[in-house]
Amino acid sequence: MKYSFALAFLTTVGAQSIIDTLSFGHDSRFSPSGESLPGWRIKGEGHEPQILSDKLILTPPYPGHTRGSIWAENSLSLLEWTSEFQFRASGEERGSGNLQLWYVKDGERSVGASSIYTVGQFDGFVLTVDTHGGRGGSIRGFLNDGTIAYNQHSNVDSLAFGHCDYAYRNLGRPSVIKIEQSSSLFQVTVDDKVCFQTPKVILPAGNQFGVTAATPDNPDSFELFKFVVTSGAKATAQFTEQTMQQQQQIPIESRSTSNNINLGSLDDMNGRIQQISQEVSQISQSINQRHQELLNRISTGSVVSSSDSSSQNEARLNAMDERLRRIETMLSDLQRDSVGKDYRNEFTRLHKAIENSHHSLTEALQTSIFNMITATTPRMGLFICVVIAFQLLLAGAYVYYKRRRNGMPKKFL
Repeated sequence: MKYSFALAFLTTVGAQSIIDTLSFGHDSRFSPSGESLPGWRIKGEGHEPQILSDKLILTPPYPGHTRGSIWAENSLSLLEWTSEFQFRASGEERGSGNLQLWYVKDGERSVGASSIYTVGQFDGFVLTVDTHGGRGGSIRGFLNDGTIAYNQHSNVDSLAFGHCDYAYRNLGRPSVIKIEQSSSLFQVTVDDKVCFQTPKVILPAGNQFGVTAATPDNPDSFELFKFVVTSGAKATAQFTEQTMQQQQQIPIESRSTSNNINLGSLDDMNGRIQQISQEVSQISQSINQRHQELLNRISTGSVVSSSDSSSQNEARLNAMDERLRRIETMLSDLQRDSVGKDYRNEFTRLHKAIENSHHSLTEALQTSIFNMITATTPRMGLFICVVIAFQLLLAGAYVYYKRRRNGMPKKFL
């Protein structure tokens, strides 16, 4: 079995060959003439893309609002292929723009120099490199069967079927993106690390490769160093080899057990996790409502005595603590049930949510109780004012009494 698989692997790798009509940058000279690339059409909007000895400047570092495109004149007639794309993006600290790698039908006619946000209906695949979402850079894959006009869609970003974060700007070196398609796997790698992969996507033969770039006010300079298309896909052999090795390492008893996993128990586990999440959400809402109630009572002055309020808040705190203890018990049961399963991320997330809720509850109640006690405590200034006013009232009454007494007629004996 091992020898037959090794033979298949060597046959797959040996069958790979560069398709010169769909490649550039792999020879000793980037361009034979320095003015054009054989088999490719280059266009620009707002500038003229520049061909140098080792690269193509698709968009310049200045000015902004420029576009560039390069499209293969020939289509790819294979179903299994690998494309390697090397590019570099550089610019100001807050520069931006987007770069698209297309594999679509009638690409130059249907896409031209458009980006993912300005293209209309197209039939095929596009890989977008931009700073979407403010994460410092991302790579996303999109598909279209020619029925969706992306420039009229309300949320183009939601159409991505695969993505990964990648900080591509100002690296000082070219970034390498590989797209591999075989009969069993479609895979995108960045700098030899898997970005995303799926066995559900098979792009048809007969499409064209192309690259487009667009820049705004603060531009990025997109430079292309290499684009090579080879027949066959290394991912097929590598994916199969990894699968075979994993299967050989698993005992027969473990395989039969793993093949007979009770999907119903997994569904029950997911239901219990969802129930716990809802419980935590309800506790958080209850905390916020109680906190707002206390603030409203303090602001309107309709606050009960500090002792009564403290006892009520303590009772609420105890009730919520009891709910949290029940949740922790449920989590412990889930941990015991999930031995051998990787639910660590879910448990970590739920524990953090419970800790945050408990901390918010304690902090909110302490703050509210302190505010109520402060609001109901007599102020020293008011007490002093009352004493002074009482003394002035007594002094006024005494003066009035003396004047009235002196004004009364005197009686002589």
